[in-house]
Amino acid sequence: MSDAERYVGQAPAARSGGAIPAAPQPANLADILERVLDKGIVIAGDIQINLLDIELLTIKLRLIVASVDKAREMGINWWEHDDALTTPDPDRDGLESENAELRRRIERLERRLELSSGGDAGEGDAQRPADG
Repeated sequence: MSDAERYVGQAPAARSGGAIPAAPQPANLADILERVLDKGIVIAGDIQINLLDIELLTIKLRLIVASVDKAREMGINWWEHDDALTTPDPDRDGLESENAELRRRIERLERRLELSSGGDAGEGDAQRPADG
């Protein structure tokens, strides 16, 4: 039995110039979910609790359901910068501090080389005999 037969309960009519198009097919959950994530959906609502015209509680609900790609298209990417939602790089701080320490050591070594060769460089050149 075809989908059209299952949905309408009878075999589809043969298509001719004036035939009525087939009834729409029921969508399954995967199709609905794909459509919602592709297009996005916004649900908004407010809940207020008042007692004798005194506002006790107000809850404002704003919900956006969309795929990550669609959210980025809309300019929404707060989850990428939220520490609670991102996994910290465990070695990042360790590497940065190690890198800074290595740079300091290199600078100290370069200064030592400059001091030791800087004073000797001028004298060493003067003391060398000319080849010739």
